[in-house]
Amino acid sequence: MADITLISGSTLGGAEYVAEHLAEKLEEAGFSTETLHGPLLEDLSVEGIWLLITSTHGAGDLPDNLQPLYDELQEQQPDLSGVRFGSIGIGSREYDTFCGAVDKVDAAFTACGAKQIGETLKINVLDHDIPEDPAEEWLGKWKNLLKND
Repeated sequence: MADITLISGSTLGGAEYVAEHLAEKLEEAGFSTETLHGPLLEDLSVEGIWLLITSTHGAGDLPDNLQPLYDELQEQQPDLSGVRFGSIGIGSREYDTFCGAVDKVDAAFTACGAKQIGETLKINVLDHDIPEDPAEEWLGKWKNLLKND
């Protein structure tokens, strides 16, 4: 089993690239990882550490590949009290629903009993051509929170 399961929700691939980059950084730091692009609930262990990376499209909508997981969380309300998670949202501040997808999934995780570690990082693509850079900086701080949690 992976120390950290990275869950990406992506429309155009940006969140997938960030997830793969962060998985590499986590492995360099000694963690084992598993990266799942748009998993279903049955693909996830209901214990351990999850790292969500998702983009937002439309009016705060989830990427198509993450919508089924979100729907399952809403309908089944699984017990996620054994899960600790971190979150990264990618979006554009030009929209009033900036990073709306990550807010929705964070709320669903928490409603099912998962405990968030640290603050959600929200990356504005207008400020960062390469979203991997702020994500990597955030990851350095988040890894320290894991050790202290």
